[in-house]
Amino acid sequence: MTALLELHGITKTLKGQKAPRVILDGTDLTVDGGESVAILGRSGSGKSTLLSLIGLFDRPDGGRYLLDGRDITRLPERKAAALRSAEFGFVFQRFFLLKHLTAAQNVAMALVNGQGWLSRRKRRARTMAALDRVGIAHLAKHRPARLSGGEQQRVAIARALVREPRLLLADEPTGALDTETGNLVIEVLRSATDRGCGLILVTHDWDHANKMQRVLRLSDGKLHPASDTRRVLQ
Repeated sequence: MTALLELHGITKTLKGQKAPRVILDGTDLTVDGGESVAILGRSGSGKSTLLSLIGLFDRPDGGRYLLDGRDITRLPERKAAALRSAEFGFVFQRFFLLKHLTAAQNVAMALVNGQGWLSRRKRRARTMAALDRVGIAHLAKHRPARLSGGEQQRVAIARALVREPRLLLADEPTGALDTETGNLVIEVLRSATDRGCGLILVTHDWDHANKMQRVLRLSDGKLHPASDTRRVLQ
């Protein structure tokens, strides 16, 4: 069986500073459809850089990146943008909701590009289904100012899920939330894998990491199994 995502020997060096700094140094990663993977590491270890490369917002200096067995390491930006729209969902610490739009309208915006033409009826049906999956369909007509932080994050997750992505990338999605709300958000993210979506969660929180199927630690530019995640950030 072909893995959903494969990274082989990925390297990345940040330049433009006093001296180039190696961020990723032969990083390997494999993720299957329906699998959840947490990535932990100290600040500056390269977690967000790795996620940016996986999401095709940046390119590695070396190594290979396969998606469903297809080499997309050097995919031109135009094709990369189309692939992001069709195959990926993104959730960040900041919600990036448009303040003048309702929750439903924010989610529906994700269907404008990369999904082909959809009738208004189909867009509404998919939008409401996505909001229902994250438990806030009853807040569809509320604008962000009327929503709590956790509710806004769930709108952002619904926006990521409405496209039915193959791979969901979450970068510190609970960083601005309290513990109880953060736990709810993690459960919502993890439930996305029930439909075969792969999930990569970048986090500082080992409790959240332990709710994933696998936990990896990014250190010295490489990913390692993290058997005791409580020690990762010490």
